[in-house]
Amino acid sequence: MTACPTGIAHTYMAAEKLAQAAQSLGIEMKVETQGSIGAENVLSDNDVKYADGVIIAADKDVDRSRFVGKKVLAVGVAEGIHHPERLIEQVQSAPVHGAGGVGGGGGGDATSLTTGGGGKERSVVYKALMNGVSYMIPFVVVGGLLIAISLALGGDATSKGYAIPEGTFWARIFAIGVVGFTLMIPILSGYIAYAIGDRPALVPGMIGGWIANTGELYDSKAGAGFIGAIVTGFLAGYLVLWIKKVKVPKFARPIMPIIVIPIVATTTLGLFFIYVIGKPISWVFTHLTDWLSGMTGTSAILLGAILGLMIAFDMGGPVNKTAFLFGAGLIATGNQTVMGMCAAAIPVMPLGQGLATLLRRRLYSEQERETGMAALFMGMFGISEGAIPFAAARPAQVIPANMLGGAVAGACAGLAGVQDAVPHGGPIVAVLGAVGGVPTFFLAVVIGTVVTAITTNALIDIKERRDRGAAVLVPAAAGAGAVVAEPVLAGVRSGAGAGAGSFGAGTDVAGSGAVRTETSPTPPPAVAEGDVLSGYLTAQTVKVQLAADSKDAAIREMAAMLATTGKVADPDALVAAAFAREDQGTTGLGEEIAIPHAKTDAVTAPIVGFARSAEGVEWGSLDGTKAKLIFMITVPEAAAGDEHLRILALLSRKLMDTGFRERISAAPDEAAILQVLGEIQ
Repeated sequence: MTACPTGIAHTYMAAEKLAQAAQSLGIEMKVETQGSIGAENVLSDNDVKYADGVIIAADKDVDRSRFVGKKVLAVGVAEGIHHPERLIEQVQSAPVHGAGGVGGGGGGDATSLTTGGGGKERSVVYKALMNGVSYMIPFVVVGGLLIAISLALGGDATSKGYAIPEGTFWARIFAIGVVGFTLMIPILSGYIAYAIGDRPALVPGMIGGWIANTGELYDSKAGAGFIGAIVTGFLAGYLVLWIKKVKVPKFARPIMPIIVIPIVATTTLGLFFIYVIGKPISWVFTHLTDWLSGMTGTSAILLGAILGLMIAFDMGGPVNKTAFLFGAGLIATGNQTVMGMCAAAIPVMPLGQGLATLLRRRLYSEQERETGMAALFMGMFGISEGAIPFAAARPAQVIPANMLGGAVAGACAGLAGVQDAVPHGGPIVAVLGAVGGVPTFFLAVVIGTVVTAITTNALIDIKERRDRGAAVLVPAAAGAGAVVAEPVLAGVRSGAGAGAGSFGAGTDVAGSGAVRTETSPTPPPAVAEGDVLSGYLTAQTVKVQLAADSKDAAIREMAAMLATTGKVADPDALVAAAFAREDQGTTGLGEEIAIPHAKTDAVTAPIVGFARSAEGVEWGSLDGTKAKLIFMITVPEAAAGDEHLRILALLSRKLMDTGFRERISAAPDEAAILQVLGEIQ
């Protein structure tokens, strides 16, 4: 089974490689694919029942409830593409999923994970964190936008902050938004726990997150915020895993996952946080306040930088709240400059992260780019929590960038003597006249925002380059933490060539019986031009040799070739759409293959083009290879659903056949190339 939340190509590439490896080893294997086009070649209950093992390549949580009692091997999808034979060998000695556990249900089970490259813990932690963040994002966006809209349309600047008159319509909208913001922390914690310990971990994770965010429970003026939620999420998940390993009488097993485990884990975690973790948080809050009080006579630049660092560190946590309440408390004494420093730093995190998604779109998923737009809006209203999803997903890159940008904004505001008369931050307070020194305030915010965005993208880019290098130089260590985030799951049996058994009646082998090997002696039969990819690829859209030596030039050259069919109404718009897709992430698949594609009404019908490059074109592929076989797919918006994905799936799967690629490369002219491409069915 493949689970493909963001793409499709690598899912089918891994499925085909696994099927080919199984065939060459004489192993029966069936691969179910679950790409954007839907589930295909679905594993039946009998398939699973008679399987000797299960291979999973996933960077997200997948439902493993049907694999209880089976040997399960979990790796990154890159391993499925680059080392399928190794996985088939390793699954024979993999641990049995669910062995020794008493919990039930779907979700992940960290005890069944191995990576073959020492990446086990990184994989579990990464996937759990991403699971929590993905569920948290809607609460951040809905809550934050409702708060921002209500403040914009119904709020007033007062001595107690930016407030909305009680009893008004906008006060109720504000209250609804606060509910969303209040829930986002326990949601983050709960779904981190769920990804580790399954359903029994959901309740202790959520309650633990609520406790972490409620400082009153452990005598702190501020809760632990999203950092506390991450801690409680992992504690709850692993605590539940530990409890599930306890041997209990058979009669007690049915009540373990629904009564015993949640109650024991929730009580233990709650008391542990209140009495062990909460006390240090309260101590930090108190002593940070005293320390800041002793710095009021020091350099304004230094104080502004320190306050900016604190504001940006945990966005609503104890360190952030200490700096904010310190600045707010000094307003009543007539000192408004400290709050001015805080006000300049408060919006920098969401504005900076939002700007980062606009500057380097390819570094972010579609969901992250949408969250970035919401973060920009929240930043305008001084809602720093808009950056929490980014910090939770990439803490090592985002938190340092946020702190640097916050420090720069705070220092600039301190240098300029910016003042803020209300305990609130962001551009909104300046627009409403609560800030003294408006031009320099905005300058401080802009500088801090730009620093945050550039630093974030630089750190993410460095990490991606390092990961790509590791994937190329040490492929065995890619494991479940591989950069590619398209999971693959395969039941090990099915379709090992002629005479091989199958899992069930009428079940096709992964690859729909189209698996070919390098030693295929039979030349392909003659094929009519209209039969190549349903007639979308013709001799008119095939080029033996590209003149272009760069990705942009190659896309332009191929778009011009497609335009000769008369089906391209606006070639420039087609090129722009293809460039926009590349900005989201490279379409270089590795193995010297690239499949640029676009959904645009610049074309009147689906078209597929193919071109070769003898020298290769740098396409940013994860394996570092230059693209020599380049397909371009473009479909109208109205036909951008299954047809677009079907063509991608067919190409991705077939292109994993080494012999097929060699035949394309060796074909002497357009007609011969078209003949080889006719094998794609």
